[in-house]
Amino acid sequence: MTMPAGGPDLTQTPLTPDLDGDSLLTPDLDGDSPELRDAVARLSLALGRLTRVVRRGGDLGGLGPGSISALATLVRVGPMRLGDLAVREGVAPPTLTRIVAGLEESGYVVRTPDPDDRRATRVQATPTAAELVAGVGLARVSRLRDRIDILGDDDRQALLRAVPVIEALAADDA
Repeated sequence: MTMPAGGPDLTQTPLTPDLDGDSLLTPDLDGDSPELRDAVARLSLALGRLTRVVRRGGDLGGLGPGSISALATLVRVGPMRLGDLAVREGVAPPTLTRIVAGLEESGYVVRTPDPDDRRATRVQATPTAAELVAGVGLARVSRLRDRIDILGDDDRQALLRAVPVIEALAADDA
């Protein structure tokens, strides 16, 4: 899937109200059909709601969503500099510095010298953090599975066919 760098420029794009009562405004892009605009708005709303359902509940070790996200990135990707982690997480460096300080105080990350530049430090997830992230992930997968289990066979098959498309939309390089 190829998108313009940063996605379409919506600053000069008129917004069309969604008349289905969701009070969601959708961009009116040239060539978009009303059906496509409606589907995009509905998908955006549904993905947001599904994300909240999946994230709800469970033991997060007293951490907020931003901390869990940063920790999951460190567990998945490995040690990295704070600036690189801030870019990956899409947060300002001072915000990430506060998040990492809390994670370090809780014993979920350690700071180590950067082997490529001894003046810099990297943060690394601890084994306790890896266990926490795995538990959170299992709980989220379980909640999603519970939702999928109530679908009929046709809907379940349609969802399975859509997974690669959703993955492409969610890719970091999209």
